[in-house]
Amino acid sequence: MLRLPGMGRRTFLQLGAAGLTSLTLPRLAEAKSSKDTRVIVLWLEGGPSHMDLWDMKPDAPAEYRGFWRPIGTNVAGIQVSEMLPRQARIADKFSILRTLNHKDGDHIGSAHILLTGRPGPVAIDQPGTSPSMGSIVAKAAGARRPGLPPYVAATRANSGNLRPGYFGAHYLGRGFDPFETGGYPNSPHFKVENLAMPNGLTVERLDDRRALRKSFDDLRRAGDSFGQAEALDQFERQAFELVTSKAVREAFSLSNETEANRARYGRNDWGQSVLLAKRLAEAGVTYTTVNMGGWDQHGDLKAKMDDYLPKLDMAVSALFQDLAASGSLENICVVVMGEMSRTPRMNAGFQNQPAGRDHWNDAISLLIGGGGVKGGRIVGKTDARGEQIVERPASVGDLHATIYHVLGIDPYMTFPDNAGRPVPLIDDGAPIRELL
Repeated sequence: MLRLPGMGRRTFLQLGAAGLTSLTLPRLAEAKSSKDTRVIVLWLEGGPSHMDLWDMKPDAPAEYRGFWRPIGTNVAGIQVSEMLPRQARIADKFSILRTLNHKDGDHIGSAHILLTGRPGPVAIDQPGTSPSMGSIVAKAAGARRPGLPPYVAATRANSGNLRPGYFGAHYLGRGFDPFETGGYPNSPHFKVENLAMPNGLTVERLDDRRALRKSFDDLRRAGDSFGQAEALDQFERQAFELVTSKAVREAFSLSNETEANRARYGRNDWGQSVLLAKRLAEAGVTYTTVNMGGWDQHGDLKAKMDDYLPKLDMAVSALFQDLAASGSLENICVVVMGEMSRTPRMNAGFQNQPAGRDHWNDAISLLIGGGGVKGGRIVGKTDARGEQIVERPASVGDLHATIYHVLGIDPYMTFPDNAGRPVPLIDDGAPIRELL
């Protein structure tokens, strides 16, 4: 069999449509989760400060508490930043975990830990060593609706300079990499890359090409003793359905959304990517991630947060409101997180910029709700300056086990690595019961 280097899910439409027959594909998981739940992860690459979003310390010294004050929410006892007024009005729909922690303070290692559940890469040796949670979900659960990819990245999947980087499947096989929508969703000409057939190729011609190939495939299948032909059939069928299904094309399109609703999410690429993720999850994509980068704010913290937080607030609040209104919040879990937090004590400035916050991994806050996760709760507590955890620490394994639980996936099941050794989905941890 010919092995194609660099083949990811983002390119499999062209491969299926072009009629390529010689592909080495990973075996698809034999058993799929029957639980009809999905996950949307809003990935705040760079690491947002817990002190400025969801774990504020208004009584701490000025160099700790920062520029903004907390405000009350619609849940008694829960406060968030004054920069998140829309989230404050819907705090009953999500919970805040304030005590996630891990042992890597570098972007490379911490991103790998959060996205895959395992340590591995460092700055001088960056390639991933484990499959991402999204890829594991794609293999273990598949898509919730026929014809849709199980794992989508809106719009790109990349970790630093690596693509798909730690969002990728690693030893599970490139067939479980995320399908990348590409493009700029706020553009008036936005369309999903690779969802159209090559120029001049119609559905009828594609059917003819598939029929022609079948005669060759029958011969090849007779000599296939490893089951690769069956995997190829499933892979190609998904490619064919993606490029020919009207329902699939509509799920990936924002053109049917009203201008008023698009404006609620924010007329920027973050907001429109989140709206796209909502459409995909409701249509049946099991795991969708939105990369919202730019949170590595060592300097000029105030100006950057004044720009970023309103955009985040609009997108997150609109997403929860729409999911709740449609009834989809019962089976769609939303997670808003980055790979780390920022130092509780602000620095004095960074590279000729005003004050900012540096790396911090001892106490990380994240937002999670929907899909069976209870709303209106605070889990965990940090000390008076936000530096250390004093109640209910949570590991990355705990977080991943919680998400797998939401999706009906056994967090202790195993998949073989490149050497054939069984590797569990998590090394340690258990679902966070306070959230469930």
